[in-house]
Amino acid sequence: MSRHTISLCRTRLHSVRRIGETGKGQTLLPASRKARMKPSRQIATALVLAIAGAAAWARLDPGAQARLEPLGLGWLAGAPAAEHQADLPMGIPSVVAEPVRLAAVADQMTAIGDGRAFRSVTLRPEVSGRVVAVPVASGVRVAAGEVILSLDDEVQRIALERARLVREDAQTALERIERLHASGTTNEIQLIAARLTVETAELELRDAAHALEQRTIRAPIAGHVGLLDLDIGDQVSSATDITVIDDRSRILVEFRMPERFAGRVRAGDVLTATTLSVMGAEAAEGTVHAIDNRVDPASRSFRVQGEIGNEDDRFRSGMAFRIDMRFPGEDLPAVPPLAVQWNAAGSYVWVVRGNVVERVAIRILQRDADRVLVQAALVPGDLVVSEGSQTLRPGQQVHIAPPDAPTTAASRVPAGTAPATETRRADGGRDI
Repeated sequence: MSRHTISLCRTRLHSVRRIGETGKGQTLLPASRKARMKPSRQIATALVLAIAGAAAWARLDPGAQARLEPLGLGWLAGAPAAEHQADLPMGIPSVVAEPVRLAAVADQMTAIGDGRAFRSVTLRPEVSGRVVAVPVASGVRVAAGEVILSLDDEVQRIALERARLVREDAQTALERIERLHASGTTNEIQLIAARLTVETAELELRDAAHALEQRTIRAPIAGHVGLLDLDIGDQVSSATDITVIDDRSRILVEFRMPERFAGRVRAGDVLTATTLSVMGAEAAEGTVHAIDNRVDPASRSFRVQGEIGNEDDRFRSGMAFRIDMRFPGEDLPAVPPLAVQWNAAGSYVWVVRGNVVERVAIRILQRDADRVLVQAALVPGDLVVSEGSQTLRPGQQVHIAPPDAPTTAASRVPAGTAPATETRRADGGRDI
């Protein structure tokens, strides 16, 4: 036996002894070999085992593909060998399609306006005097003619009584002269003078009555009384503002409209007014009350007054309102919002014609919650794809599914199967 063989045997015997000493039955590796086992190698091994396990589960579980499809791993469930997959026919995608309808495009106008009472009066006394009575309180509703404030009127009452006596005396004198004139005792001039005296006395009586009436301030209209800052004993004059009475059973809202609406808005047109002081306030419906007769050349707008009802008394004079008005325009094709797609060239829709899809460019003119009005080469009745358009291409054959049917790859129809008959709901809608 050579020296090299003997040395090799000794080395192996030494290794066996070390294994026995450890008592674990493990082969000890050199430190350099341990260092070469990096974490990246362990991760790769774990990924291979995970994919193999998922593929095995997908092959054994019939419903695995439906759960893996949303994750983009559907190929694990039904991916045959490459040479066998090439022999299978391509599938026909299922889509949900809805018909195109005509709808009138609405030209909408929004403006901010200020509200005021339908009628409003600022009360001022016609004469000076001292306040002797305030029979109403601030904020109450009063009827037309109701007393709001009274001034001292003793002098006027005396004057009225004096005028009444003068008038009675003149009437008595006239009656005596008429009797004398009938007997020929007096002449015509005396009779005319007596009649003039009576008429003058009547005018003085009426003047005294009017002066007394001016000492009482009454409500000229029915409405709500504003704040009354006067007390008994205060002195007022014809320049003193007593209070403001507002008839707010209706509210007038004044706003401005652009000049392009000058020939389109008419008195009686419908509008909606929403107060800006309350978040989420319900809009009130009203009408156009009056329109100004000229356009302001500086702002290129004109004034409009809208009228809204206020039966529940929730609006006040001075409130700010947002006014919305819609003017009907031409009829345009309307498509579902989900049917609108985008690419580098702009917006478009997929149209199904003869079970084949075509890409039709559109121009969006108006967006609503349940429809989009477009300008495009579409006619009423054209079917546009609203679901299942992710993988479509021009000229591709599709299967039109009911609105509640799935449109994923799991619902594809074999290529040799005839496309199903179109199914739509009676109301033309769909479930979302």
